[in-house]
Amino acid sequence: MSKLAYERPIINKINAGVPDKYGMQTQVGSIPYIDEIPVEKLLSEYGSPLYAVSEKIIRRKYREAHKAFSSRYPKVQFAWSYKTNYLDAICKVYHSEGSWAEVVSGFEYDKAILNGVEGHHIIFNGPDKSEEDLKKAVENKSLIHIDHFDELYMLLAIADSSKERPKVAIRINMDTGIHPQWDRFGFNYENGEAWNALNRILVSKKLDLVGLHTHIGTYIMSGAPYAVATSKLIDLALRVDEKFNHKIKYLDLGGGFASANTLKGAYLSGKDTCPSYADYADAITNTILNSELDPNNLPTLILETGRALVDEAGYILGTVLANKRLADGRRSMIIDIGINMLFTSFWYDHDMVPAKPKSQFTEDTSIYGPLCMNIDVIRSAIRFPSLEKGENVVIPRIGAYNMTQWLQFITYRPNIVLIDQEGKTHVIRKKETMDTFKAQEISPKYLG
Repeated sequence: MSKLAYERPIINKINAGVPDKYGMQTQVGSIPYIDEIPVEKLLSEYGSPLYAVSEKIIRRKYREAHKAFSSRYPKVQFAWSYKTNYLDAICKVYHSEGSWAEVVSGFEYDKAILNGVEGHHIIFNGPDKSEEDLKKAVENKSLIHIDHFDELYMLLAIADSSKERPKVAIRINMDTGIHPQWDRFGFNYENGEAWNALNRILVSKKLDLVGLHTHIGTYIMSGAPYAVATSKLIDLALRVDEKFNHKIKYLDLGGGFASANTLKGAYLSGKDTCPSYADYADAITNTILNSELDPNNLPTLILETGRALVDEAGYILGTVLANKRLADGRRSMIIDIGINMLFTSFWYDHDMVPAKPKSQFTEDTSIYGPLCMNIDVIRSAIRFPSLEKGENVVIPRIGAYNMTQWLQFITYRPNIVLIDQEGKTHVIRKKETMDTFKAQEISPKYLG
């Protein structure tokens, strides 16, 4: 009898998550309603896929964040981050709550003006401000956050011929223990570049230095780096006061607060690890109040948080197109939501649930979008029940960036509806049609 041939053992990787000592829950919930409106009704009326935004959640999250800071510090001002979601209806909800506008381009600046925001309530950030943009911002008395020396020189030249005195701050990058350090924006604190810029501004006597600004990164999972950032801004403010007898009117801590989404590669769910607004507020306000700043002349605290305010308010609803088995035997499902509509799927493991309660039996499943591209992966692996073609799915917490970073690619971009506080639905951006593109395209006459 011949000896059997040796076969190497195979280790199968667990793709959809690693069990902890408590075991792994396989029951998948469902989201049949959004603000008491059936998901099936929304899709029937407005088509699939569909973005839905809850005004109730927007206002609730804003008020929670504002209370967390204003209950700890006497002078707080929020500025809505337009790049996070610049749909007019969304922006107007935040403005109605008292939020200013924070913009990073001439396009966003013009949207803020058209949305009725007064010029002195617009903060103009970003490295790409044209001379025309800056002149407009100066005339409107907006707060201009200088990003680099070339922009500073351009502003000094504009000031020579402007009737209005430019109101400026500088953006400062610094080491707060976050890796990687965001050093491509603004002036560096540690190497003295920020202090140099402040000296140039104040010695020129052409610009009105009103604030100091930093934005240390994105999806920051701890309040501690904000405490470090705040202390470094305060250090500069105290040095400016000592040398020039000039008081800084506001400290702008930017944004970067995390939402409850789960980053790719994270062991624990974002719902379990996301800091609260109070955690961030304690870190920032305690640092200011315990500093050497004059308690009778404290600076206003400005916050530009976007993601943490709007993510929870947004949903994308879709439909199963097909099921198939992959070559390795794993199940896959194709839905009509692609990465062109869910750009954040590149860095989040988004939750996804059926629109109706389904079986408790789940299987390791790859979820793909409809695009003819191999990278169109919504979830590479998720424990999911079996859904049939035509059944509906819901992906929550997608309100940030997906409606500004989306792409028209292969498929039209769909309707976006806002559900108001009374439960009524409003289309706030119409789905695209062929006419959308014909309106912008021009063919040379010789092509017929």
